[in-house]
Amino acid sequence: MINGEILKNAIISGAHNISVQKNHINDLNIFPVPDGDTGTNMSMTIMAAAKALEDYDGETAGEVADIAAKAMLRGARGNSGVITSILFRGFAQGLKDMEEVNGKNIAAALGIGVDAAYKAVAKPTEGTILTVARMAYEAGVEASAENSDPVFVWQAIVDKANDALALTPELLPVLKKAGVVDAGGKGLCSIFEGMLCYIKDGEIVEYEETQALTMESFDSAAAEFDDDIEFTYCTEIIVGRDPECTLEPDDLRSFLQTIGDCVVMVNDEEIIKIHVHTEQPNVVLEKGLTYGQLLAVKVENMKEQHKNAKKNNKSTKKSKKKKESFAFAEPTEDFGFVAVAAGDGMKTLFTDLGCSNVVSGGQSMNPSTDDILEAILGTPAQTVFVLPNNKNIILAAEQTVPMVTDRKVVIVPTRTIPQGMTALLNFDPEISPESNAQLMMDAAHGVGTGLVTFAARNSEFGGKKIKEGDIIALENGKLTITEKSAVKAVLKLAKEMVKRDTAFLTLIYGEDISEEDANKAYEELKDKYGSRADISLVKGDQPVYYFILSVE
Repeated sequence: MINGEILKNAIISGAHNISVQKNHINDLNIFPVPDGDTGTNMSMTIMAAAKALEDYDGETAGEVADIAAKAMLRGARGNSGVITSILFRGFAQGLKDMEEVNGKNIAAALGIGVDAAYKAVAKPTEGTILTVARMAYEAGVEASAENSDPVFVWQAIVDKANDALALTPELLPVLKKAGVVDAGGKGLCSIFEGMLCYIKDGEIVEYEETQALTMESFDSAAAEFDDDIEFTYCTEIIVGRDPECTLEPDDLRSFLQTIGDCVVMVNDEEIIKIHVHTEQPNVVLEKGLTYGQLLAVKVENMKEQHKNAKKNNKSTKKSKKKKESFAFAEPTEDFGFVAVAAGDGMKTLFTDLGCSNVVSGGQSMNPSTDDILEAILGTPAQTVFVLPNNKNIILAAEQTVPMVTDRKVVIVPTRTIPQGMTALLNFDPEISPESNAQLMMDAAHGVGTGLVTFAARNSEFGGKKIKEGDIIALENGKLTITEKSAVKAVLKLAKEMVKRDTAFLTLIYGEDISEEDANKAYEELKDKYGSRADISLVKGDQPVYYFILSVE
């Protein structure tokens, strides 16, 4: 039988296991656009449960499942994280009021979660985390009919989950073409496997936290490294070998080791390439000349570089903003708005359009359900309209609806920033919330969204080979253009998107685009389309996307 203590440690072990594997799971994402990272989202979701259970010292399995489910619901991020939280919410419902549970209880409870997860997704797709969860549950029911021992049943669940994961490429051709399995399914297998480690062997998977590269950690590391620099100059030279020189290159290597460290030397019949840290770069050059002519020379002061890095990072650290916090507000007004967007310019834009609160987030930085909930409760309105502005945030936003009791929450499922802007502009205070939601989405569907970003990974789409770092453009979510510059990409995108009846163009430029490049793109758009469309330029400061183009 499994009591509260066993289930608690099993969930913690599952959380640790996916946290260890999250980067591998992230790498399974096949679309080249920077995204919310499945492994990270699922890991953060279940780690919320692990943290909530740390201080629990009871022995009731039902209580443990309930605590975990509530924490995961509030901490859910991205579609994969929300689905995981829904699975555990159903699991908790199935174990309600139970002190100890057997294999049959576990399998039945998992089935409630699977049913809820399928219902939560508008168009359930096989070959995803849903398939893995369903097939695992079915195997658990079959196993429990044979033997209700929880170890036997959970082993069957894990085995079938992995079998189902292996099938995902056959169910989704895009996975098969990329040669990978479904990332969400892999994440769920990792959680289940981590739980099995404790249920079967009584061992919690060791948690190896990957420290985020923060400015504070970099600054500290720079200072520490500065103290450890024994030699000041990083010296690199390339020597064109003199055919008549009889000196042995190995003797040169031995000599360099007497005057410095980090010696690397590569040589062939024509050149000798040298890298060394030393206090005597002049001696390195002189010694190199005895072997032939100097073809290239580079000398850098490493101590000065690290001093400058420390200064720059201290400056950045001072200007770095803390995560926003929304104070509770009584619902005194008739209606209010919450939007999700990233970048100071974006926040100002949505505030100017009437939003009371803007939650920082978007592509590659999905806010949790709790982040959105806090913004809703900080909006002084009896009806709060929420604009997720990203397809991977909609499900997390929808989870807030039953969590709020003192005001009405209406999710307007906008999938892009332009859709969110258009939805706000079409709000009508004279009609009902339900009618407004429909009106706003009808308007949102009429706006085209163009995005210019970079390829986060090597890929192949539409017969085009895409390399990591390439500039890519998407028209309404479909990858259509690869280019060498962001400005050229957005101009090509406009050419594809602007129609005869286009009346408005809004060009929003991100934090990695200079004002000069933004104005260059804006002026070219005005020259081509200014006679028939109203064209606006907005500084959004958004990350990830160099340009966002709204066409309506």
